[in-house]
Order: sequence, then C-alpha cells, then structure tokens
Amino acid sequence: MSDLHAKLAARLGPKGWTADQELIAPHLAEQRGRLVGESPFLAMPASTEEVGAAVRLCAEAGVAITPQGGNTGLVGGQIPQGEILLSLKRMNRIRAVDPVDDSLIAEAGVALVRVQEAATEVDRLFPLSLGSQGSATIGGLLSTNAGGVHVIRYGMMRDLTLGIEAVLPDGSVLSSLSSLRKNNTGYDLKQLFIGAEGTLGIITAATLKLFPRPAAHVTAVAAVKDPAAALDLLHRAKAAGPLAAFELMNRTAIAVTVKNIPGARDPLAGDYVCLIEFEGEEAPLRAAMESLLERAMADGLVADAAIALSEAQAKAFWFVREEMGPGHRPEGRQVSCDISVPVSRVPDFIAQAPAAAERLCPGVRIVAFGHVGDGNIHFTMLQPAGPPMEAFPREALQAAAHDCAVKLGGSISAEHGVGRFRREELPRFKSPEALALMRTLKAALDPKRIMNPRVLI
Repeated sequence: MSDLHAKLAARLGPKGWTADQELIAPHLAEQRGRLVGESPFLAMPASTEEVGAAVRLCAEAGVAITPQGGNTGLVGGQIPQGEILLSLKRMNRIRAVDPVDDSLIAEAGVALVRVQEAATEVDRLFPLSLGSQGSATIGGLLSTNAGGVHVIRYGMMRDLTLGIEAVLPDGSVLSSLSSLRKNNTGYDLKQLFIGAEGTLGIITAATLKLFPRPAAHVTAVAAVKDPAAALDLLHRAKAAGPLAAFELMNRTAIAVTVKNIPGARDPLAGDYVCLIEFEGEEAPLRAAMESLLERAMADGLVADAAIALSEAQAKAFWFVREEMGPGHRPEGRQVSCDISVPVSRVPDFIAQAPAAAERLCPGVRIVAFGHVGDGNIHFTMLQPAGPPMEAFPREALQAAAHDCAVKLGGSISAEHGVGRFRREELPRFKSPEALALMRTLKAALDPKRIMNPRVLI
C-alpha cells in the first residue's frame, strides 16, 4: 500500500475504504458495457468531513480523484482510469425535511426514489422522475443537471435546488444549504457545481425544493401522424390543463421495447405516439383530457387515443416509455445521442437527422423518443436488422446527428452531460470564448487538476 493509500485508510476507517479489486470491480463498469475502468483504491467516506479529509490528502499528494454516485451515468464521467475512486454511497442520509419551507436536505448518496418517498411522507412532491431513480443518486443527478420527464412543468435539477454543500479541490467545504428562495448577494455559487460533472468539487449534500402533492394524475396516449402534429398537440395540451409531461415515441422505439422488454405492451397503433399527463384535481383533469383529445380527433390531428382508466393502466403506458433505453440495447451495433433543439425545431430534427443517417448507413433504424415538451430527443441509430454489422460507422453517424442538432440551434447534450464520451466533440460546438471561460474556472478552483480530470474540459 502506498503512503497516500495508508493515510486514506487511517482517516476513513475500516468501513471507509478497500483496495480489494473484487470489491472495486462493480464500480468500474459502465452500465451499458461501453467502458471498463481501473482504480487502485476505493474511498467510501460517510461524512462531509471524511470527504474533505480524503480530498485534502489527495490534493497534497497530487493524485486525481473520480467521484461516483449511483454509477448510472451515460457518458462515462463516473468511471476512473487509474484515479482514486471516491464513492458517495455511504453518504445516504436525509438530514432534514421541512414542509413549511417546502424543502428537503439530502446527502449526495441518497437515491432519488428515497427523496421522492421522504417528500411523500410529509404530503409533498419532489418532481424529478426518470427510469434509473431507484439507483441514481442526488450527487450524480446534480453533477449532470438531470432532467427527466417533468421538466416541462418543474424544470431540471438547477431549478429544483436551493442550496449546495460541496468539498472543494483543496479539501475545504463550501456550506450553503440555505432554503432561501431569494438571495441576491452576488454570484449564485451553487450553479458552479450543478452540471460540472465533479470537475470543480464534490457535492456532498443539497437543499431541494418540494412542491404541493397533486391530488391526481390523468395519463393518456395519442397517435399522431408526424412530429409536427405532436408539436401542435403539445401546445393544445398546454392550454387545456396543468400539463406535467408530454413525451413522444416513434414506432421503432415502441417496437424494439415491446420485443425486448418482458411486460412491455404496445400502447397504441401509429407511427408516432404521444404520452400526455395532467396533474391536479381528478374530475377537472379527466374532463380537460377528454376535451383535448376529442377536439384533436375532430380536427384530424389525432388518429386514435386512450385515457388510462386506472393507475395500473397509467403505469403500463409509462413502463413502455421508461424502458426504451434498455429496450433498444439488444439490437446490435448502435449509437445514441442525447440532443436538444428549440421545441419548434423538433420536427425538423426528426426529419433531417434520419435522412443524414440513411446516407451514411443505408437501412439504419431510427429510435427517437423523449421529452418533446422541452426539445430533448433521445435519438439512437441502430444498425440494419440482421447479424452484427462490423463496419457500422458509429462516429460518423454521431457527428451527423450532432451537426444537425447544432445547426437547428440545439445542443449535443440535453441532460446526460459531456463526460468522456462527448468530450472530444465539445470544441466543435462550444464557442472559443465559452471554452476559455470554462478553463479559467477550472484552473482557478482546481489548479492541480485532481477533480475528475478526464471529463468535460
């Protein structure tokens, strides 16, 4: 054991570290199998003080750290390549819940589902919702500025956060866990760490916003002919009722999910299916949804529709949507993009990007689904049906999709981050001035470059 490892072990105690590679191994594999890392030492601090001590020791030794939450990230930012791996999973306490202030303080290792449950226990709502909520942790969600399916109503993690506690690259602690809604005393420092992917410090806790708990949800699916019709339906839905979610799924996305995920059922026939959810008081919600769909069908905008008659049916509609990520993974060679464009340009992207992909790879299959209400489309290009395609032009396809998104005024990363997988592409799409400012911030806060040095910038 090196001198640094011995100092870390002494400070963290017997439960707070391991150098056993069999125990470290589960932390080293990216969930889709795209990346396997390595680390000589896994630190597992149980408090902010222990995180600070571990970072301080690493800073003194000039040794880099890769922080990790639930290891559900999709851009490789949580996988070490020789660095000390620092897991936040033992920092799993909910420190406070205040229904009067509509706030909750959670440590970085708390799973999203536990925050949702804690809010429910005091008749409040924490609205972030995504497929990996059973394992994704608050620290990771903040570090990637996660979005999920309710961004259209509640916003992303930036919008859901009141305060941050973070360990800086020298081991000192920024403690700013206030529940204040208005504080106009200079820089909003918490925003430096949200979306920074652990490159400026390690988030150890956050004060999160809670909301009144809706009395009911009404969920429906509607078949439309194309994304332009979906966009029209979206704006009608916004005017018709308290819209909580509006998702779009193309036929290929539905078909491969039903094929590969046990229990997934096709919600409705149609080339494109919208999933719509209102929340509020049940009686007016259902009437609003019925009126929306009846008028849309009368106008020829919607070909068919169904409103969930039970919670079980609503969950079945959502299950298909939530399983679309794993649903297309068994389909051979593929490349996935997490793009966003202005909402008005979603139809243009879904027309132009598949055409560009087809030119590069004739017969390519397009999986397109996601949060059309905020312009975020998960866009995956699958190899043509058949045996594994050895010459699948992955990099060219990804570049074409990203070019298309940016030309339409969009971004190459909507909610998953840049990480390692998109780092090399960032200079193509970020202005020189923006990149220079990011590097200035990194150099000022982390001059030794010990904080997650392989990702983002």
